Amino acid sequence: MKIKRSDLDMPIGTLKRVSDFLPPPEELVFPEETVKVTIVLNKRSVDFFKNEAKKNRAKYQKMIRALIDQYATRYAN
Repeated sequence: MKIKRSDLDMPIGTLKRVSDFLPPPEELVFPEETVKVTIVLNKRSVDFFKNEAKKNRAKYQKMIRALIDQYATRYAN
């Protein structure tokens, strides 16, 4: 049986509608208050983030910031 290219774009199996979980555009660009800090990190940790950032075409400082933000959000009172 030969598969046509157009068949590859068709869904396979039972479909299930999921609710929209994405925030509206205005919530994506809303700036948060930031504070500049100086921190000393282990070279091993910084190298890890630099390597991961390079693989994902991201900025390592932004990745560290996101990690800290997620941690603080999870454990905030």
